[in-house]
Amino acid sequence: MGVVEDLIRARETFERREWVAAYDALSELDPETLTGDDFAQLATAAALLGRRNDSVQALQRAYQLNLDAGETLAAVRCAFWLAMSLVMSGETAVGGGWIARAQRLIDDVSDDVVERGYVMLPVMVRQIFSGELDSAYKLAVSITEYGRRFSEPDLLAMGLCSQGRMLLYEGRVPEGLAHLDEAMVGVAAGEVSPIFSGHVYCTMIEGCQELSDIARAAEWTTALTTWCDAQPGMVLFTGQCAVHRGQIMRLHGAFAEALDEFDLAVERYVLQDTTPAAGLAMSERGDVLRIRGDFQAAEEAFDAAVHFGHEAQPGLALLWLARGRQSAALGAIRRLLAEPRNPVHRAHLLPAGVQILLAGGETDQAAALADELANLAESFACAAQRATASHAVASVALARGDAAGAVAQLRVASRLWTERGARYEIARCRMFLGRAYQLLGDLDSAQTELTAARRTFAELGAVPAEREVSQLLQPAAPGGLTAREVEVLRLVARGRSNNEIATELVVSEKTVARHLSNIFGKLDVSSRTAAAAFAFEHDLV
Repeated sequence: MGVVEDLIRARETFERREWVAAYDALSELDPETLTGDDFAQLATAAALLGRRNDSVQALQRAYQLNLDAGETLAAVRCAFWLAMSLVMSGETAVGGGWIARAQRLIDDVSDDVVERGYVMLPVMVRQIFSGELDSAYKLAVSITEYGRRFSEPDLLAMGLCSQGRMLLYEGRVPEGLAHLDEAMVGVAAGEVSPIFSGHVYCTMIEGCQELSDIARAAEWTTALTTWCDAQPGMVLFTGQCAVHRGQIMRLHGAFAEALDEFDLAVERYVLQDTTPAAGLAMSERGDVLRIRGDFQAAEEAFDAAVHFGHEAQPGLALLWLARGRQSAALGAIRRLLAEPRNPVHRAHLLPAGVQILLAGGETDQAAALADELANLAESFACAAQRATASHAVASVALARGDAAGAVAQLRVASRLWTERGARYEIARCRMFLGRAYQLLGDLDSAQTELTAARRTFAELGAVPAEREVSQLLQPAAPGGLTAREVEVLRLVARGRSNNEIATELVVSEKTVARHLSNIFGKLDVSSRTAAAAFAFEHDLV
């Protein structure tokens, strides 16, 4: 077969999206026989196969060939791709150099050409990374306008999805999701080129995951998986795809399968040398291990996430709480809550804030966070966020002894989680309902809810939650005391001070004081001596 035939075959494999064959065929040809377009195709195939350095080198060759041939607009496109690749990988200085080259070339073109819209893209990405969201949003609008005016599907999709993501961060969630949905129309129709399609898919799914818009995230994750599977050998975007699959599996309680997906994601990210993304996958892994009670492995996963450059919070703070490091958890969550965040990322943090502050006896602060979360969930118009907020409000109500108020919120949360098949969250609702029914004196209903919750936790391998609900199922203590209140009362009867009790039970003194207040109220006593006498009379010591 001659050189011309080999070149034709290589180009055909690229058009069929056979990336491994295209990369091999183009790489094996004499570079002197390749045109600027051929090198651009080689760069695309290399990028999709995770060969980033090869992609950059091929783009540099394509740029120079097009420049030497007087193909200015083709050279601009190569400079744009180089800028995008470098900026996206964190090499902003070198990427900025290629942005400058592209802008200098396009300034010499008198016509208003579509390439002007492409040159805006890496500038917009760099502004997003530096937090200049107002300027980035204006560029996204201009990029979308170029896409519409020139009927350019790639630009239109990227402009729309960029606008959508930034609108989410402004708290304009329904409007942002509408833009993301519109961007996906071109992708789903096959109008958008592979690299842009992957970016739009991942932007859409990441936005849905951050919002806990589970149904939409699951739908597009399935579509992304199908899209990736249809292009054998592709590495780019498969790491993100594995993370998204793992997140959906975690929600449905398939913890072992989720861990496998996160491991796959880390492997793919390391292969692409995108370590911050690998950190996200390790953080997700740590959260699953924490829920399963494998605290040492969870700590190691979170440590790896931090090593990869990802802040593994609030999962790490929740792990510290589970391991009895309440002061560390409180310190971390207070620091995180004090940092400025957009509404979406703030909403992601608030549930952990409520849980940790309640554990530390900071009920009023936890209540303020739960109310804030409820308001955000209402503005987001997202069912899973409403479920999370309802559970948080119920947790505060239980801490305040308002069992009836907690029941109303838990029923809302349980219904919404049931509609989404979130087994672990459903079981947590049932556990909290059991606690509320106990406080209301409906012990048979409490037994039903707690037994069902324990069975689900056992099936899921959620050991800490199973242990917690088992304690609630223990025979009722005299005076209607909870298991924790009995622990506190025993230590009071043994002469321990509040400080000593707090140290032994790994809680704050404020929490001990709250338990003592509840104990005094339930036993109708006014002193530690009288409470201790009750403990001895009822064989609690």
